[in-house]
Amino acid sequence: MKPTIETLNLFKLASGDEFFLQLYKFSGKQRSKKVYIQSNLHGSEIVGNAVIYQLINFLSTLKKSQIDGEIWLLPVCNPLGTNQRNHFFSSGRYNSYDGKDWNRIFWDYEKFCHNLDNFVDNNINFDSLTIQENFLQEQKTAFSQQLEKIRNPSSAPLFEQYRYQLQSLSMDANYVIDIHSSSNQCIDYLFCFPGQQQDSAKYFQIGYGILMDTYDGDAFDEAFMKPWLALEQKFEQAGRKINFDRESWTLELGSGMKMNPQSVNIGVKGIINYLVKKGILKLDNYSLVSKDIILVSRQNIRNYYAPTGGMIQNRLSLQTEVKAGDKLYEILSFNKQGKLPEVMDICAEKNGFVFDISTNYSVNQGDYILAICSPQ
Repeated sequence: MKPTIETLNLFKLASGDEFFLQLYKFSGKQRSKKVYIQSNLHGSEIVGNAVIYQLINFLSTLKKSQIDGEIWLLPVCNPLGTNQRNHFFSSGRYNSYDGKDWNRIFWDYEKFCHNLDNFVDNNINFDSLTIQENFLQEQKTAFSQQLEKIRNPSSAPLFEQYRYQLQSLSMDANYVIDIHSSSNQCIDYLFCFPGQQQDSAKYFQIGYGILMDTYDGDAFDEAFMKPWLALEQKFEQAGRKINFDRESWTLELGSGMKMNPQSVNIGVKGIINYLVKKGILKLDNYSLVSKDIILVSRQNIRNYYAPTGGMIQNRLSLQTEVKAGDKLYEILSFNKQGKLPEVMDICAEKNGFVFDISTNYSVNQGDYILAICSPQ
């Protein structure tokens, strides 16, 4: 089966050149559910493009009868960020026009739906599918005001026009997967929302995950999932327990500016396995795999910043286990006060393991160095 390919206009530059998105759609005989997968929202986080490429190749080998629903794939979803460079380094985490993080700009209906109690009262006796359709229509109606603003003569800033494109593609999905990697060097992990998703997480076959018990605000996965979680909570308060068929995931696969084959393989295998579990893929003789995952609260990730400027040396490698008091790294610190250079030992405050490390070994005071994950 070949995908339907759509090329979407994104925005136009002063030179007359234009940026485009290219969307790949695989549709089964039934279109009951929709999966939306995107990659490269942050410019240097390119690994997801390889994951989507392999998924396109795999899905192209299937028959229409082996897909129940629709699968939409959007690689290189932020061409402006992807093309951003500083010397030899790919950057693109922040919009150069306004300084905003590309993944902290999204429209979150949960912040604007002030009539949830009325919605629950009006829908309390409906079946789950009808409630989902009604609530989705409420979101779309509110979201349409964003397009009206963009089309006004005064229009809207770039980030609002950009987010409209991505969210208009994904808002009606059942399952959203946003593929990232660390801006630095990191293990493979995922972000997981509390509740029913915690059981689904094990089908991605990734060893660690961060439980979304707190929010950064306006991230892509949050903007999709928070309205549905708020609605579930309101129904529970009204005496009815409902788990809506909506899940949102951020997969963090390896390190920025790299196409680590192991991380790519983990992403491809995990997504296929997850889609089989969700009934989207119907694969003959496929053995579903689940892998225990350790979900860690965000509050149990401790970032370490440089207490002084200098050069990092003898830093522990990723996944090294540490105990409180163990040395994590050294700073070779120079001075302009007529003294000899000195080496400062930096030690762990708590037990855990090295979760993420910076790419740069030359740091100013206050720069990020590494992160320690403490599962317990």
